[in-house]
Amino acid sequence: MPLSLLRMASLDLVRGFVAVGRRMSISLAAQDLCVTQSAVSKQVHALEAQLGVKLLVRGHRSISFTAEGERLFRSADGVVQQLQDVMGGIRQAGEQRPVTLSASIGMTGLWLLPRLAHVQKLHPGVDVRVSSNNRLADLRNEGIDLAIRYTTPALAPAGALRLFGETVAPVAHSSLGLKSLRSAGAVSGLYLLAFDDPQHPWLQWSDWLASVGWADAKPQAVLHFNQYDQLIQAALAGQGVALGRLELIQPLLDERRLVRVAALEPVQSSGHAYWLIQAEDEPREEVRHVAAWLAAQAQQQQSGGA
Repeated sequence: MPLSLLRMASLDLVRGFVAVGRRMSISLAAQDLCVTQSAVSKQVHALEAQLGVKLLVRGHRSISFTAEGERLFRSADGVVQQLQDVMGGIRQAGEQRPVTLSASIGMTGLWLLPRLAHVQKLHPGVDVRVSSNNRLADLRNEGIDLAIRYTTPALAPAGALRLFGETVAPVAHSSLGLKSLRSAGAVSGLYLLAFDDPQHPWLQWSDWLASVGWADAKPQAVLHFNQYDQLIQAALAGQGVALGRLELIQPLLDERRLVRVAALEPVQSSGHAYWLIQAEDEPREEVRHVAAWLAAQAQQQQSGGA
């Protein structure tokens, strides 16, 4: 015969018992609930007192269910999980979540950050959180809504949207007064800024020099960087000539903070591109707004807009 609501045990007592049952440990249950072990033990004892039966068998360093305890746990665990799911969904629907956007360090610093103010003006009620790192992330498990990834068309995930491709050419600060590279001899007096990433040979000076027949060219010095945005900062400081990823540094070219250096080798595509990936097939409205804004920014750049 079911108990009346008046005689039912407090939800706090049931929650404490379920926490212990899920972990089969009072100390770990206490960590999950952010309370002391003593508090959890008191909750279980109080529930046992109300029901008039033992629910747990306590050993020296272990606990186990009694028959009554196992029966109660099987039912209570499912009910508490349902409550967690429903209450979590209600809370989530009632609060504004930021749109988390993942991108590489270079993509974030050189292309994304100069544009972020635009999305705030266009959608003032949308908060954007940028997660900047160079590792591949599990979008759903890490709470990421959108990601910009650099890869080839063959390796781009299904459903990914191509934002823009990549072309590579020498760039430098105007203070160097370097307008062209027409011979191997022209390289001899230069400081070259090198990106230390063997996985991207098309961004290496050795490959570029070989492609124009200047494999034996000897620059004055080579400065090495393990982050592409650091390399570009050195170029902005006039410290040498870099191989520019033109689409990525377009804001700097538009502002004439960097200039392209004419060379014998025509600008060539690296074969890679930047792709926009959505974690969910049907994202919430604010995620759709940010995705549409990113696509519009990429399209505007390709059409020559500011």
